[in-house]
Amino acid sequence: MDRTLEALLDQVQERGGYAVRQEAAGALQRVLEVLGAHLVGDDRTDLARLLPPECAPLLIGVPPASEPLTPDAFVAAVDDCDQGGSLYARRAVTAVLATVAEAADDALLRRILTQLPPGHAGLFGRMEPV
Repeated sequence: MDRTLEALLDQVQERGGYAVRQEAAGALQRVLEVLGAHLVGDDRTDLARLLPPECAPLLIGVPPASEPLTPDAFVAAVDDCDQGGSLYARRAVTAVLATVAEAADDALLRRILTQLPPGHAGLFGRMEPV
């Protein structure tokens, strides 16, 4: 995977069906901030290392969340960031997290999913582990 911000935004823009790159950039920022608040330790920093350097502050620069979010609450948290509506937020979440899943190897993705409540695998475009 090309580790440039431009390549990442291209993937998010294509997956999300965004007309302009600025929309993809906004989606990337909102989703990574919510995700970063719900990851701790090495998994958060390991993921930040796999993404373009500009993404690291979005993941590791946010304070930890006080409680885990269900998948629907995760989407709602992204919607709270910009008030675009739940369909827009779901599109942003699935576009960004599917792109993130491609950047992460299977072991890291499994570790990330174990930090999140059940049901999040679908947001990453994956099946729930059995």
